[in-house]
Amino acid sequence: MDTSYKTADLAQAIRQVNTWRLKSDCVVFTNGCFDLLHAGHVTYLEAAAGYGQRLVVGINSDASVRRLKGPARPIQEAAHRARVLAALACVDAVVIFEEDTPLHLITTLRPDVLAKGADYTLEQIVGAQEVMAYGGRVERIPLVQGQSTTSIVSRMQS
Repeated sequence: MDTSYKTADLAQAIRQVNTWRLKSDCVVFTNGCFDLLHAGHVTYLEAAAGYGQRLVVGINSDASVRRLKGPARPIQEAAHRARVLAALACVDAVVIFEEDTPLHLITTLRPDVLAKGADYTLEQIVGAQEVMAYGGRVERIPLVQGQSTTSIVSRMQS
């Protein structure tokens, strides 16, 4: 089954979110680099999806990942990361963003729920104040211990 249709640019994502809103679907947004998809990511994404009917995942572009994680990253290019995420049943749309943060994406899509890992405080979550200001909510999701791309890469190198 081809799920590449779930990968959208911003204009497509806006149209899709508006269509879902007409059906009164609750739209959840989360974001990350998702460089090497692992069990921690899947658990996190499934939890995020549980806060609504539709899950939109914003992923950092390759240039954005390099700025945030260093010249050795990303391991996989954005199109491949997006394709893997789109294959997950819990993910309804994937949008690649160029900026270092997803703030523009969040303020444009105006999700009902913004989900982020519990390793971030509410004050550290990009877009939290904006989402709460228009009546949305922020959910912090516990992480799976020992599951991170950085730790996986580190184990591979040793």
